[in-house]
Amino acid sequence: MVKVPLYIGGEMCQSTTSEWIDVVNPANQEVLAQVPCATDAEVDAAFKSAQETFKTWKDVPVSERARIMMKYAQLLKDHHDELATIICHELGKTFEDAKGDVWRGIEVVEQAANAPSMMMGETVENVARKIDTYSYMQPLGVCAGITPFNFPAMIPLWMFPMAIVCGNTFILKPSEQDPLTPMRLVELFEEAGAPKGVLQVIHGTKPQVDRILDEPSVRAISFVGSCGVGEYIYSRGTANLKRVQACVGAKNHMVIMPDAQKDRTISNLVGASVGAAGQRCMGISVAVFVGQSKDWVSELEAQFKTVRPGVWNDADAAYGPQTTPQAKQRILNLIASGKEQGATCLIDGSDCTVEGFENGNWVGPTLFTDVTTEMDLYKEEIFGPVLACMFVDTLEEAIELINNSPYGNGTSLFTASGAAARKFQHEIEVGQVGINVPIPVPLPFFSFTGWKGSFYGDQHTYGKQGVRFYTETKTITARWFEDDIATGPNMSINLR
Repeated sequence: MVKVPLYIGGEMCQSTTSEWIDVVNPANQEVLAQVPCATDAEVDAAFKSAQETFKTWKDVPVSERARIMMKYAQLLKDHHDELATIICHELGKTFEDAKGDVWRGIEVVEQAANAPSMMMGETVENVARKIDTYSYMQPLGVCAGITPFNFPAMIPLWMFPMAIVCGNTFILKPSEQDPLTPMRLVELFEEAGAPKGVLQVIHGTKPQVDRILDEPSVRAISFVGSCGVGEYIYSRGTANLKRVQACVGAKNHMVIMPDAQKDRTISNLVGASVGAAGQRCMGISVAVFVGQSKDWVSELEAQFKTVRPGVWNDADAAYGPQTTPQAKQRILNLIASGKEQGATCLIDGSDCTVEGFENGNWVGPTLFTDVTTEMDLYKEEIFGPVLACMFVDTLEEAIELINNSPYGNGTSLFTASGAAARKFQHEIEVGQVGINVPIPVPLPFFSFTGWKGSFYGDQHTYGKQGVRFYTETKTITARWFEDDIATGPNMSINLR
């Protein structure tokens, strides 16, 4: 049995714990490895290593830190398919979906290599007579990240490269459900030249998370996951005077206007709602048909019927299994509640199986109409391949429906009208908006900007806001007297 190591002080080390968690392939329930719940002594060792390394790492020139990220990005590209294959086995994603997971992480590492320009401060000459004021962006210290199961490459890469390139050290607590991918990311990071101690990895569950939340040396915590857990982490972390950014739940709507290009819109809607088995916080779970576009539901139903799940190396499979039997059962319960509460189930994926992998956590594509805002199917984040269809008469009604939602992660509008698009993007109370784009996750030179109940915190993930989250500003006001000017030639251009 493979025992997943910890990573402390720049060394892979086996835990001495007596508590281990099985890492299970969700397509067939095969146990791939066991991941430890780190002991208190091991967590303390990670904290100590991060603190000690920060004393020297913060003084490494930002250009040198950026060069490590350049090399790391190239290594990730070189091992792209290998990383995707690991994801396929421990999470069940299709190969193409897993490759996307890796690539979106690589893009953030590429952006981290731009740290010298992103960390530039500000200056004003002569704020008073012969007095100048300027600011620097400096690292916080020890930072930490707690990542979810659904993107085991991308989301860790949202966190530790940005924090470390800014001069911090980092403690990563990956999901215990799929730790093999993050550990391979760590190995490649070490190969890229990262010094020992800039990154630590501890494994576990709530007790290990609580240690991070309560540890005085940890200055900032980044989290991605469910609403309940995110609220807990944000509340406990901020109560301990830490910076916390928590990307949490979502209920994303896609609005379809009658003037949209029908075939392209339906195709985008199918992929955005059932892709990745619905296990993504920017997936579409509600389709809002405006006016006569409601007549397109029959064609949507026909396309849904052509979609089927399957194992990672099945080229015709649209998506893989749910990550755990418990996740599958939760989705089945919500499908059942939709029927009980009066929604019309056009396609029911509750009894889905895949030949040869009958023990997998399969849920087939499921399509509902006549859904109302009072139904659990609408109110709860399903996180499965289930799409709820709703009908309104006007764009104004669609905007009101979305703005009344407690979530504000992502939304999209499909239309041929620039006026409708301008109205929608201006009036909608959602942080990430797509116009004829179903899943508007921004590239990392922007930031991931969920609103309302989809985000707790002040500075968002990656991009310029990510840099500000992992730094603090020092402002200097300086005056120099002219009689201090030295004389004599300086013949060197060496700045070192």
